[in-house]
Amino acid sequence: MNIQTNARQAVLSTGIAGLDNILGGGLTQERVYLIEGEPGTGKTTTGLQFLLEGAKNGESTVYITLAETAAELRGVAESHGWDISGIHIQEVLPSENLLLPEAQYTMFHPSEVEMGSTTQRILAVVEERKPTRVVLDSLSELQLLADSPLRYRRQVLALKQFFASRSCTVMLLDDRTAAGIDLQVRSIAHCVVTLEQSVKDYGAERRRVRVVKYRGVAFRGGLHDYDIRYGGLHVYPRLVAAESRVSGKRSQTNSGLSELDLLLGGGLEEGSSTLIAGPAGAGKSSLACQFIDAAAQRGQRSAMFLFEESVNNLLNRVDGLGLGIRDAYDSGVVTLQQVDPAELSPGEFSAAVCKAADDGAKVVVIDSINGYLNAMPDERFLSTHLHELLTYLGQRGVVTILVGVQQGLLGSQMSTAMDASYMADNVVMLRYFEYDGEVKRAVSVVKKRGSLHERTIRQFEMSSEGIHVGKVLRGFRGILTGVPVYVGNANTAGETAEVR
Repeated sequence: MNIQTNARQAVLSTGIAGLDNILGGGLTQERVYLIEGEPGTGKTTTGLQFLLEGAKNGESTVYITLAETAAELRGVAESHGWDISGIHIQEVLPSENLLLPEAQYTMFHPSEVEMGSTTQRILAVVEERKPTRVVLDSLSELQLLADSPLRYRRQVLALKQFFASRSCTVMLLDDRTAAGIDLQVRSIAHCVVTLEQSVKDYGAERRRVRVVKYRGVAFRGGLHDYDIRYGGLHVYPRLVAAESRVSGKRSQTNSGLSELDLLLGGGLEEGSSTLIAGPAGAGKSSLACQFIDAAAQRGQRSAMFLFEESVNNLLNRVDGLGLGIRDAYDSGVVTLQQVDPAELSPGEFSAAVCKAADDGAKVVVIDSINGYLNAMPDERFLSTHLHELLTYLGQRGVVTILVGVQQGLLGSQMSTAMDASYMADNVVMLRYFEYDGEVKRAVSVVKKRGSLHERTIRQFEMSSEGIHVGKVLRGFRGILTGVPVYVGNANTAGETAEVR
């Protein structure tokens, strides 16, 4: 159980904003922390970022390496564009003289000789440099030298007491190469952070971080996505929208099309989510762009995340509809971000969308839900991720539009890969229908939580003059099935439906 203390001691930043968020602000000073994970999960990078943050604040920092050379560490730093001249690197490595035959031990076990020497070199550099931050890399070397669980535990306990008496905040890195997950050190450390990675059948690895324990601190539990790229670790805390719930009256935003606003009962409410569903080519993305164009004309910022279409293709297409999104994009009012499939985690995507909202976007479009699923085919609980994301955006008054491609072109049995209709506040449906030898389009609103709306079906058209929502299609039955039957209008004798 996580217990929040009333008066928590001063904390140190890890140098990784997302990790600080998960840890409830950072690391409590003068404690020992265990960072564990298999090789390649980013432990060394984490340690360097922790020390770089201290060096930036003028603190004395020491990186004690028992496996890697100083040159290798500098190579890691250079790959991220870091200057680590403010970090003292202390190599505690076996001498190359151990390769000589006369240097081989006969009467004593190597651990009996090398453990004492290694420990003394660690203590000496701490006494000399008097650091406030220390990284010890890695514990697996000490575990192998200790040769027994009892001696290893006592050695780590002794180091913990030594560092505490010198007012050091210490990161112990463990690559688990000695004996897998070590519960001995987990019980000793004040906080345990686990880094893990999993390999997918296609695409980049999935990396996640978890805080196993943190004494006296209400940390953010569970698994959180992170990645390693230029600049170090980037952690994306798991989104918990309930943490920032707000209440208040929300106004309506119009679409720029009077007939569509009538259909929507005045427009879309701020903080609402809308699913635009329909078959391929029915105009779903174009209709979403209409809302972005209307927001740009009001001077509001918007963001659109594209899973299936390139930014260039989208801009060329909306140019053909006469929408002014290109100018808004060039001026920075509209942000268009193309998402690369198989290179994305749910946490990273949520972080990008939330950042757009935090930067002032009032309309956010995700095009499409199908692309979202296909970009992360092996992920579970994607609907939960999406629900938390929609809640977060709604609390910030953002109008969120989801594009859902339905399978099939005609008929009543069309379906989407993810049923997002229960999540969305509003559902706008686009349909093809046949009339007089031509394929027409129709639009209707089948769900709206924010206000009353028309329950009619209107004609929907796109041309070089823009998007046009026509009159109500009266006198037909079965338009939503795609094959309507003209039955006349009982309320208006002799009047026929107008279909352009």
